[in-house]
Amino acid sequence: MAKLIEITGKALSGEWGTDDETGDGIPVLRTTNFTNEGVVNYNDVVTRTITKKNISEKYLQPGDIIIEKSGGSDKYPVGRVIFFDGPKDTYLFNNFTGLLRVKDRTVWNPRYVFYSLFSNYRRGGTRAFENKTTGLHNLKTDDYVCRYDVREVDIKSQTDICERLDKLYDVIKLREQQISKLDTLIKARFVELFGDPEINPMGWDKQPLSKVIETANNGMARRGNDVDGNIVMRLVELQDGYIDYSNPNRILLKENEKKRYLLRDKDFLFARVNGNPDNVGRCAVFHDIGEPVYHNDHIIRVHFNEEKIDGTFASALFNSEYGKRQLKSQIKTSAGQYTVSQDGIGAIISILPPLELQEQFANFVKQVDKSRFADAA
Repeated sequence: MAKLIEITGKALSGEWGTDDETGDGIPVLRTTNFTNEGVVNYNDVVTRTITKKNISEKYLQPGDIIIEKSGGSDKYPVGRVIFFDGPKDTYLFNNFTGLLRVKDRTVWNPRYVFYSLFSNYRRGGTRAFENKTTGLHNLKTDDYVCRYDVREVDIKSQTDICERLDKLYDVIKLREQQISKLDTLIKARFVELFGDPEINPMGWDKQPLSKVIETANNGMARRGNDVDGNIVMRLVELQDGYIDYSNPNRILLKENEKKRYLLRDKDFLFARVNGNPDNVGRCAVFHDIGEPVYHNDHIIRVHFNEEKIDGTFASALFNSEYGKRQLKSQIKTSAGQYTVSQDGIGAIISILPPLELQEQFANFVKQVDKSRFADAA
């Protein structure tokens, strides 16, 4: 293993300068130009007036690594890295970031060093170097650079590793594009069958959800993480229109808890409380996965009158722009928490097309999902 400081030296501090009133200033990358994939987002790059001399070494060069020194949150730690592959001697970086530049590229491939730092961040390796002050998360950069170890392999092996990881990244991005196109196809089919739910050009009956909800219940307050326990869905698993089972939480449940909090096929799930208002109102329909699934109290379980509304239709409706506005209108805030109550959900207005048309849409979505999963296999 080799210490990062031996490979790059200390992180150089960035420059911010002053407001650029002419538009002729120097483009400066900020943490808003960071992405979670480690690539630079060149949208909305600001220009600044920087008159400080002797900063030539701070102009970014292809192969430079920029590290986030200030930012992050309780959920996302500070310490993200991006790999710069833009034009040389054009961009600077601001004072909330730092520059790591490999000193000897005959020994160290900069992209290999980047991937090492990137994977460490994704594993949560920067949390131990956080310093939280006045709500900000700051990285103890010098300490991190001095203590972080990079695995030593020969330069050819480094290059081979990078080529494999680059190809994997390309496959992932292509897959994301394919999924995005399938999602767009579903949205287009929804509008084709039902029209814009806000304008309601087809004149469907519109009613508050309270008229079509049979039951609505919060989940369990108890927490835990037992390897051999039962799956208890948390807010993190409930996403817009789908449920992520990649890292399920498990709790050993009592028999009365199993009976009370068991999810049934076609139950509809709403995210009801969180410190971030953007997370409240996420919703998806639950489908049986062959193993019992329960839910915690961050989630409201809704069972619709199946003769009135189909869960797949409801999922598409409330993940549309119209549905999200309806959900957001019912969010309340107290003591830093944002919530949507059962009464609030009941007040949401939904169009109610004929059930057979909703089921036609649900079958279409099912076929698209088969294509989605077949492509991924």
